[in-house]
Amino acid sequence: MNLEIMGKKQYERFDKLYGIGSSDILNSKKIIIFGVGGVGSFAAEALIRSGIGHLTMVDPDLVEISNLNRQLQATHLTIGSLKVEAMKERLITINPDANIIARDVFFDEEISEEFDFSEYDYIIDAIDSVKSKILLIEKAKKEGSPIISSMGAGNKKDPTAFKITDISKTKICPLARIVRKAVRELGLEDIKVVWSEEIPTKSNNSAERSPGSSAFVPSVAGLIIASEVVSDLLEVI
Repeated sequence: MNLEIMGKKQYERFDKLYGIGSSDILNSKKIIIFGVGGVGSFAAEALIRSGIGHLTMVDPDLVEISNLNRQLQATHLTIGSLKVEAMKERLITINPDANIIARDVFFDEEISEEFDFSEYDYIIDAIDSVKSKILLIEKAKKEGSPIISSMGAGNKKDPTAFKITDISKTKICPLARIVRKAVRELGLEDIKVVWSEEIPTKSNNSAERSPGSSAFVPSVAGLIIASEVVSDLLEVI
């Protein structure tokens, strides 16, 4: 079977659902995703499996053993590797023709100047850092670039509690409260977010600052984000 036929068959189930040629449309789209952890790794893979042809991933971190419970690229073979490089290697095995760029940098005020958001059809925010998250949203909105932002997925057990709304309609989520206040002060509006109505579970180890996590919740947030991006790009009603 030649490569062209293989490519068509790879996405034939997707096109049956979204319409003939939908995967070809997505193949021409450029997405950038900031953060490839529990949320971002699932969003990235779902996009590649849906036909996205150009994906840039931005994350400075290395794979750690604590990532094994929730991040797609995390295995005992990739511990110590850059998350973006490990994820790129995985995604290339799914679609070798995809243009996948890995940037192992921390998104801050200085590095933000290196990104031209006008190049991208959609921006995904799956960053943990609150300061970087707000900066990313601000830059995307000022440049008129579509963005969807992930709120808190840590210390949550219920994967069915996620919603997609404007940031102004969020509640309960501590991270959303901080972001909501910050963007209001910046005068930013119409910010699409994925957030959970679940009340966060208190950590069983009060001395540990990192939130608890599972394979079930961050992954669902990432898949919801990917679904929303695909629907927006295909203008699915």
